[in-house]
Amino acid sequence: MDPGRKRRTVRRLWTAVAAAFALPLSMLATGTPAAHAASVQCSVDYRTDDWGAGFTADLTITNRGTDTIDGWTLSYAYAGDQKLSNGWNGTWSQSGRTVTVKNASYNGTIAAGAAVSTGAQFTYSGTNTAPTAFTVNGTTCAGAHQPPVTVLTSPSAGAVYTQGTAVPLAATAAAADDATIGKVEFYDDTTLLGTDTSAPYSLSVSSLTVGSHSLVAKAYDSLGASAASTPVGITVASGPAVVASPSQLGVQQGRSGTFSVKLSTRPSANVTVSTARTDGNTGLSVTAGSSLTFTPSDWNTAQTVTITADSSGTGSATFTASATGHTRATVTVTELPASKAYDARFLDLYGKITNPANGYLSPKGPYHSVETLIVEAPDQGHETTSEAYSYLLWLQAMYGKVTGDWSKFNGAWELMEKYMIPTHADQPTNSFYNASKPATYAPELDTPNEYPARLDTSVSVGSDPVSGELKSAYGTDDVYGMHWIQDVDNVYGYGNGPGRCEAGPAATGPSYINTFQRGPQESVWETVPQPTCDAFKYGGRNGYLDLFTGDSSYARQWKYTDAPDADARAVQAAYWADVWAKAQGRSADVSATVAKAAKMGDYLRYAMYDKYFKKIGNCVGASACPAGTGKDASHYLLSWYYAWGGATDTSAGWAWRIGSSHVHGGYQNPLAAYALSSYADLKPRSATGATDWGKSLQRQLEFYQWLQSSEGAIAGGATNSWQGRYATPPAGTSTFYGMAYDWQPVYHDPPSNQWFGFQAWSVERVAEYYQQTGNAQAKAVLDKWVKWALSKTTINPDGTYRIPSTLQWSGRPDTWNPSSPGSNSGLHVTVADYTDDVGVAAAYARTLTYYAARSGDAAAKSTAKALLDGMWNNHQDGLGIAVPETRTDYSRFGDSVYVPSGWTGTMPNGDAINSSSTFTSLRSFYKSDPNWSKIEAYLRGGAAPVFTYHRFWAQADIALAMGSYAELLE
Repeated sequence: MDPGRKRRTVRRLWTAVAAAFALPLSMLATGTPAAHAASVQCSVDYRTDDWGAGFTADLTITNRGTDTIDGWTLSYAYAGDQKLSNGWNGTWSQSGRTVTVKNASYNGTIAAGAAVSTGAQFTYSGTNTAPTAFTVNGTTCAGAHQPPVTVLTSPSAGAVYTQGTAVPLAATAAAADDATIGKVEFYDDTTLLGTDTSAPYSLSVSSLTVGSHSLVAKAYDSLGASAASTPVGITVASGPAVVASPSQLGVQQGRSGTFSVKLSTRPSANVTVSTARTDGNTGLSVTAGSSLTFTPSDWNTAQTVTITADSSGTGSATFTASATGHTRATVTVTELPASKAYDARFLDLYGKITNPANGYLSPKGPYHSVETLIVEAPDQGHETTSEAYSYLLWLQAMYGKVTGDWSKFNGAWELMEKYMIPTHADQPTNSFYNASKPATYAPELDTPNEYPARLDTSVSVGSDPVSGELKSAYGTDDVYGMHWIQDVDNVYGYGNGPGRCEAGPAATGPSYINTFQRGPQESVWETVPQPTCDAFKYGGRNGYLDLFTGDSSYARQWKYTDAPDADARAVQAAYWADVWAKAQGRSADVSATVAKAAKMGDYLRYAMYDKYFKKIGNCVGASACPAGTGKDASHYLLSWYYAWGGATDTSAGWAWRIGSSHVHGGYQNPLAAYALSSYADLKPRSATGATDWGKSLQRQLEFYQWLQSSEGAIAGGATNSWQGRYATPPAGTSTFYGMAYDWQPVYHDPPSNQWFGFQAWSVERVAEYYQQTGNAQAKAVLDKWVKWALSKTTINPDGTYRIPSTLQWSGRPDTWNPSSPGSNSGLHVTVADYTDDVGVAAAYARTLTYYAARSGDAAAKSTAKALLDGMWNNHQDGLGIAVPETRTDYSRFGDSVYVPSGWTGTMPNGDAINSSSTFTSLRSFYKSDPNWSKIEAYLRGGAAPVFTYHRFWAQADIALAMGSYAELLE
């Protein structure tokens, strides 16, 4: 999508008949309050990250009044010798023991109920006592009551129980500020299992069904605050089972490793568990624990099996722990070279991510996050995106490199193909698509309240030059690309596919959905979720269609939107899988899947075209801008989306396709373009596919150079359709092949290029391309970017770190002249605030790793290692690697969602849709989430809630960063 820390992906889709927009999974949405004088009522949250001789302080100021605070000065005092080193998100100063912070130019306004954050780094000796009093604009602020600390102490993560056996739940809870604990609730995901009102807090549950369960404890204190524990994943088996943990283990040559074994249920007599290698690498052997006895009294006390590696072998082996009358347990152990400690880390994280009990994966693919209460681009944690699937492919490719097992990579592609690429039944009327008239024009409008946008058949559109050659190459009218978002558990209840249209709440997930569709100011907090197949069963009289486009009549229809960065990442993963498999002499293991990736890349060319296939360059005036007649409608870059749709009635006779006029620097992928144009196994089958990708590669490298600021960061992007309706750009706007520069392309709430994660994601692909080819143009971009990024990175003495988070932009690039590029001396970036976000840090570390591997840059190598070690040593927990996030943007749970006056409808669960709708009223399921009370408390004036999120993409990126470092620099 990060809120507290911005995360990643934003994609906006505008279709002629329908569309969808995927906000980054990382971007927080924040409001734009009006400024006026205010009498101050406030609270201040103060948190530190202390390493003994120094610390960082993070402070959140919340406006508790009813008036907006327009300009703020925060003051407080320390009791010791704390000395200010530097600060961010404000102007910091110190006089004696008193510290003063004045707002920055961009965060001086705090709306009623909203909050801003600021922070600084200090040194000290002796005791680091927290300040006790704070003032804002001279007014004393209340201290924010801290929620209780809740820990689920039983069961242990990864435990396995037999169905019908009692699962013992237990929790500890500690209240702050002299409050007392009133009760502890226990949940299975969002289902309340029971409550205990006295310590020790416990519950015995025998009703859990067979499968994986995510258990949570939630404590309430006497002052009304509450907090939930980190989820603990367990598995319920259908019968007695042997339990082994972890399921993945890396052992370096000449060393030993261990896994634990126990039973899932109490036996009536002693049980002997035997463990032996059952296939694979003979250099691995059981050296202790090959026969273990469990009694009726110690059946659930783990015993240890030791695996020892010889001094020369590599590769994986399966070890099987078995006992009479019990389901067997298997553990995959991989022997690694003696030097590959980071590969061992990769396998450790891989085991946590892929353990079903930990909640990252459902049988139908990855969730966006383990946690359900999270709002980013997906507006609920158990949705998924094409982004998540692309990371799953990449994760499994790296697993194949480390272990030699390519079945999981192939299986991940098959899963993605089944659940994220619409089948023929999901896109049944493509045969009616007319390439000479791809879609009907509708303007994009500035704000949601201006919608629906009227269709305008008088505006000419260009012809689609690739559909014919795609059909000729693959023998089908269907499009082979991922839809960007899916409701894995069918929480909304549309029940859309695969192969279903509005099957309803009773349908088992997953279900295709759409969200963003109404202009650059429509944030995730202002969307109306809608089905991809609209049969008018839900919503209003015309389903949801008349919220977005205006027409005289409406037909039942299907529509999908592709996020090009995700499809390109899938191609990128396939490239590495092929390279690594070839190095192992196993290219045949992945060849069929790699061919599918080439096909996906062929269709991905739709992202290279103007939305309505109009000519690229100086395209002003919807009617005046000429229609394209072929490749002159292609900008050869990866745009924000492409989309396609049509009638559900096979006799209706229409279908449409569009590209996107908006291009973001963060979406480019030169490694994928190189693979699809120059790497034999990934060259597309179509007549011009490889040639188009070759031109795209060069155009992308030019685009990076054009967007690179004087300091080195990559600015926003460009558009062929100003304001999404071919308006006239402001005077003086610079251009790239006639496309207008836009510092915040596609969406503005929040600005689309303020998140440093887009820098790390995008430039990492440049670094991979450079590492593989040594391309001088890529190196020039990297040399400047790496120097800038390293200058903004802090590695603390204890290994913790601070990297850029929010970026601010000024000026513009020089108009592009490919024969004589400008210096961009007027384009600048500043870092507004910093973060310890683990997903972004991993992507950044990978960028530095690939760059250092080819260039030999010592600072890049040492910083990559420091970031990886800092995450590993400071931020591990039972589910992976994560850090707390303060989510001030969650004040927007009550935001109004624009619905035209008089428009009424119903969500599948009965939630009303009307002009009084809010984000939460359309998503009443949030009120049954165990963390909902944290939101309620915040909306009532409490402290900004703190969450520790385990996002699938972030955990995968961390694991991949460990594997990349092991491959290239270890």
